[in-house]
Amino acid sequence: MEHIGALRAVVTADLSHREPTGAELDAIDLEMPVITAEVELLDAQIMTLDRPVSELDERRIRRARRRVLAARRELLNRAAVSTSGVGA
Repeated sequence: MEHIGALRAVVTADLSHREPTGAELDAIDLEMPVITAEVELLDAQIMTLDRPVSELDERRIRRARRRVLAARRELLNRAAVSTSGVGA
């Protein structure tokens, strides 16, 4: 029987002390409007889990979905502009 303990340490690196890089933080910052919009949508959906959905709840969820779509569209447009070199 062979021990794989030494090999396992190489395969599963310890990432507990690793800090995010500047590029990772920039990517998170760029995606923050999408993240915020998705959290707001989730909040609106969670509020309706334990009660019947009212007309106000439906409007709140619809608005939150539109914000998510708008934030995603903005992020994709920014990414398309930055990769095509337009506006740079």
